[in-house]
Amino acid sequence: MLVTGAGQGIGRGLSKKLVECGAEVYSLSRTASHLESLKSECPSIETVVCDLSDWDGSRQILQSLPPIHCLVNNAAMAICTPFLDIPPQEFDTLFNINVKAVLNVSQVIGRGMVERGEGGTIVNISSQASQAALADHAIYAATKGALDIMSKVMALELGPHQIRVNCVNPTVVMTDMGKVGWSKPEKADPMKAKIPQHRFAEVEDVVNAIVFLLSDKSDMINGATLPVDGGFLAC
Repeated sequence: MLVTGAGQGIGRGLSKKLVECGAEVYSLSRTASHLESLKSECPSIETVVCDLSDWDGSRQILQSLPPIHCLVNNAAMAICTPFLDIPPQEFDTLFNINVKAVLNVSQVIGRGMVERGEGGTIVNISSQASQAALADHAIYAATKGALDIMSKVMALELGPHQIRVNCVNPTVVMTDMGKVGWSKPEKADPMKAKIPQHRFAEVEDVVNAIVFLLSDKSDMINGATLPVDGGFLAC
């Protein structure tokens, strides 16, 4: 299994969970120090240092990996800027990582799945922001909306090869980064009030959903967007 953006947060938690489940895990990040600490916690994990903003460099690294049967595209960036203040470089930066890099990784890994003829599973980590307007999230939300529909087209085209493609769409997740951005009650409380369960997601909540979609228990789920949001999108 290959997990991108595995140095911290959801990707790190997922990598460790997959090892617990007995999987052979390749964890990819651009930050070597994050991978080194992950490796110290889980020595069986194979770490891959890779800057996904580099299209050609990424392809070379990905093509050197052993056969991958399950892929989780977790790597992403978030920059929150009021709509009228968004500079063009923010658009380019976010789309390059949140959409273009997913295309690149999925092409390389997906082509290998097709050539081997053994099927496979791809899970793309999206966001509730793809389906509900959030202030200061115009470009980030646009990237996740693009990811949702790209995933559906991937499911359509790869499905005949028994390759399933789905999205997981979390609410705010209490990673280290999430805690920094959403710990202040004046910001967190209004958002929690819109969530019927009145709490943010923990890393484990998202990891469990991903593991389900990677497993044989979700064999007929393809092209779906699975909210992990405590009911936010139901309101």
